Amino acid sequence: PAIWHSEVGQRARRLTWHGTADGSATVVVGARSALFLPFKNLGLIIVDEEHEALFKQEEGVIYSARDMAVVRARLAGFPIVLVSATPSLESLANVEAGRYRHLVLPSRHGGAALPETRILDMRDHPPPRGLFLSPALTEELTATFERKEQAMLFLNRRGYAPLTLCRSCGHRMECPHCTAWLVEHRNRKILSCHFCDHTEPMPEACPSCGAEQNLTPIGPGIERITEEARHLFPDARILVMASDTLGGPAATAEAVGKISRREVDLVIGTQIVAKGWHFPHLTLVGIVDADLGLGGGDLRAGERTIQLLHQVAGRAGRASTPGRVLLQSYTPEHPVMQALLSGDFDAFMTQEAEQRRPGFWPPYGRLAALIVSADTAVAADDAAAALGRVAPYGDGIQVLGPAPAPMAILRGRHRRRLLLRTRKTIAVQPILRRWLGLVKMDRQVRVDVDIDPVSFL
Repeated sequence: PAIWHSEVGQRARRLTWHGTADGSATVVVGARSALFLPFKNLGLIIVDEEHEALFKQEEGVIYSARDMAVVRARLAGFPIVLVSATPSLESLANVEAGRYRHLVLPSRHGGAALPETRILDMRDHPPPRGLFLSPALTEELTATFERKEQAMLFLNRRGYAPLTLCRSCGHRMECPHCTAWLVEHRNRKILSCHFCDHTEPMPEACPSCGAEQNLTPIGPGIERITEEARHLFPDARILVMASDTLGGPAATAEAVGKISRREVDLVIGTQIVAKGWHFPHLTLVGIVDADLGLGGGDLRAGERTIQLLHQVAGRAGRASTPGRVLLQSYTPEHPVMQALLSGDFDAFMTQEAEQRRPGFWPPYGRLAALIVSADTAVAADDAAAALGRVAPYGDGIQVLGPAPAPMAILRGRHRRRLLLRTRKTIAVQPILRRWLGLVKMDRQVRVDVDIDPVSFL
């Protein structure tokens, strides 16, 4: 097949472009932008892992590639297949409404059994002070290596530690351009912002009080878990899979090849390991922080967490040897944890739907976010307040805000948010058009409109 994504070279991109235009490229495998190639006679679209939030482009022209693919298929009159082991609630609602046909694969490939799942209550199985792997998990890892089987540790957090704190004065190392803590990357001896890519050397002394050797990492990142694993299992062959350790598709393919050839004992990874990899000799998956992602004000926090962890758990026991999944959690009673323990994804999604339906939250209502940004806080506040004063109202229409965005400063620009919520039957585009037309914005102010937002930062 022809390949299309941002890391493909110019020559290959040109060949694929012409191949789709003249019909010689009969199959194209690509990222979001492949949807806009000039296909001569497109007859089928397959959207793999349709639940992935990454299908939503949030920079520049804001759009959902999954939803645009559905529109393109409908307009041209050809079929589209949305594929996922953990379908989004939006797709399940379309099934319920009769708009989509639902086909279910009832068993794993090759007849492999589903892995056994166990929750490790970290209140009962605490790790040693300063460490993050519980004794119960390390015992399982030891037994797995003794059987010459492979294991995986999952933590969806890059770097060494998400926060660096001064023990003397409490100063926190913060990005100068964003409302975000700087993440320590110990291997490169830098602090980095994962939102604007600002980096600075790791200082020897606290920039606030001047105390030396008093900056301490708070919390684990994948580098810190790797350090702990190397100390616990010095003879294990460890491979780290994260976006900043794998340079691109070629490096990822090489890493996957090493795992398949059994040149690796322990895989430690971020969400990249949740993809549909088939590692037949990998029998144990340990999820270091199963609670990560459940906090904050994200409408879809529970849905996203169960989708991600279910996908990660699915890497275990994909061949003849049974798999085991261990979830480290401080909230084992949470509905997400209980659903993962029982393996009843459908029941969780039914419960999630019942919670959203009465308040007309998506997919049973419509949302549109207005993100106001400006060079100064005053300009952002004034513009957001002006929009708030003329906000639309009526039966089935509600505007929340204005309020500072959770990411109140991003790349040096101050941000405020307003959220339009309507019943499903109300078209939001005409409302937004009239609303925005009532306010004349200053030149330094930008208003981004995000229909059906998936991120609330």
